[in-house]
Amino acid sequence: MDEQGLPQGFEAPAGDDTGPAAGMISQYVKDLSFENPNAPAIYQAQTAPGIDVQFNISAAQVGEEVHELTLKIEVRAESEGKTAFIVDLSYAGLFGFRNVPADQIQPFMLGEAPRLLFPFARRVLADAVRDGGFPPLMLEPIDFAQLYLQQADAQAGAQPNTPETGHA
Repeated sequence: MDEQGLPQGFEAPAGDDTGPAAGMISQYVKDLSFENPNAPAIYQAQTAPGIDVQFNISAAQVGEEVHELTLKIEVRAESEGKTAFIVDLSYAGLFGFRNVPADQIQPFMLGEAPRLLFPFARRVLADAVRDGGFPPLMLEPIDFAQLYLQQADAQAGAQPNTPETGHA
């Protein structure tokens, strides 16, 4: 043992933590809207509704080491030419970064962060649809990292500085 009580060959950790770290601070429903404009007649429809799902991902820096990611999901269901329901969900999360190189933040925010938020947004959406009187809508998992890489490859020659916005 040395004078600090550590076994031979071990060093006391430095006072500063200089390793890179990224993590979720919080997540929340930013906006949620459910519309059932043709109730109760729509419940008499004989055909299953056609579902159109649109995704949008946006990221913004909200503090020195804090970024917000918003996953926007818009769902429109139509049956027999009438709107069955419309759901608009903006689900967001705050992510903190420490000692992360600036060029690594965007790939995290548009590839990894949506992967972390999606299961929770999916549940909120399914519950809203179920609470509106329809079977829960269970969205298929999405490979956000692959979508980010495809978008980055497509934009590689077009713009050297792309904004922190992506579409899934």
